Amino acid sequence: MVRVYDDPGRRPGEHRVLVDRLWPRGVQKAALDFDEWAKDAAPSTELRRWYGHEPARFSEFARRYRAELEREPGLSALRRLQSFVAPGRGRLVLLTATRDVERSGAAVLRDVIVAATSS
Repeated sequence: MVRVYDDPGRRPGEHRVLVDRLWPRGVQKAALDFDEWAKDAAPSTELRRWYGHEPARFSEFARRYRAELEREPGLSALRRLQSFVAPGRGRLVLLTATRDVERSGAAVLRDVIVAATSS
């Protein structure tokens, strides 16, 4: 995961995906080095608003978000992202604008992708 505001830039073999539902504030589309914007892989607007990045709500947020990823359109978006983690496909980089990256939708998404590919 990489925070878009701290992005060190692309490395060879990376597939870079913005995984936020909203475009990052203050970032021009031409200035962000990304391959695709996976809005459907992001938490729903309702869930994002409910969470509000309240640390005490993170566990419940993660549980609800995982449930969203088990249904469409999240499921298709998740499967697409998982395909980039297959052997020989290079490296998948999840881009997010979230301040607290470790308690974010991107962190939950990363954990779901890793768990699915390691089983």
